[in-house]
Amino acid sequence: MTTDWRAIEIAPRERDLGDGFVVRRVLPFAKRRMVGPFIFFDEMGPVDLPPGRGLDVRPHPHIGLATVTYLFEGEILHRDSLGSLQPIRPGAVNWMTAGRGIVHSERVTDQVRAAGQRLHGIQTWLALPLEHERTAPGFSHHPADTLPERVAGGVRLRIVAGSAFGLTAPVEVFSPVLYAALDMTLGAELEVPDEHEERALYPVSGCLDIDGTPCPAGTMQVLRPGSRVRLRALEPVRALLVGGARLTGERHIWWNFVASDPALIEQGKVDWRAGRFERVPDDPEFIPLPED
Repeated sequence: MTTDWRAIEIAPRERDLGDGFVVRRVLPFAKRRMVGPFIFFDEMGPVDLPPGRGLDVRPHPHIGLATVTYLFEGEILHRDSLGSLQPIRPGAVNWMTAGRGIVHSERVTDQVRAAGQRLHGIQTWLALPLEHERTAPGFSHHPADTLPERVAGGVRLRIVAGSAFGLTAPVEVFSPVLYAALDMTLGAELEVPDEHEERALYPVSGCLDIDGTPCPAGTMQVLRPGSRVRLRALEPVRALLVGGARLTGERHIWWNFVASDPALIEQGKVDWRAGRFERVPDDPEFIPLPED
């Protein structure tokens, strides 16, 4: 058994977002801040929300990044300061470009709240390249049936964003991105090529064998650049493969802000405190700065 393929293993840290809603945070990590452009990686749930209770993330700002929400179970209602109003369901993609600044909320519809739901998904942030860091904000929704898939040998492969395995998602990206969702039946195998500079595997459920090393669910395995590894499902597996090209320059992250220059983060604080960000229509609440 060898782990020459592994650059680092990252175990998630639990974060309580309030009202008993716990997420497992993988990135950023002290010894590995990013994988490709991915600078933030949270697994939320699975959690059973009873009737009358729902996700209520009040309006909050972002700069210098793109957010990607990908669900396995449940539904979230996205609203933003551009006027977007879009529920997201399993297998679809909500891609929001913050650029120089956007505000959004994540809630549920009255119908979902009344019925209750089981919620499980991944929230990621991708830092933007320097030339796009202050771009205009934007939002796009991509239904599940618009994302390219390949099914073979017990492996169902869906490209969430970017390109991999000869497939390209319709999601607009700003740098080379790898984001693929894998569903593998017991005993299924898949070779992961070295087509992207940085790559990491995150088994969401089930135990995944990577070149002879069993890797349980809930821990990110960052691959060494240039390594070609073979995956084998020791049980039915759901996993994500993320990464892409390393971005030029350092990135700083504070709260919901990402920037190459700390001064941009400080300006973001000033602007949010002063109410200079555009507001989310029909959602007057907001989350204050942590230091306030």
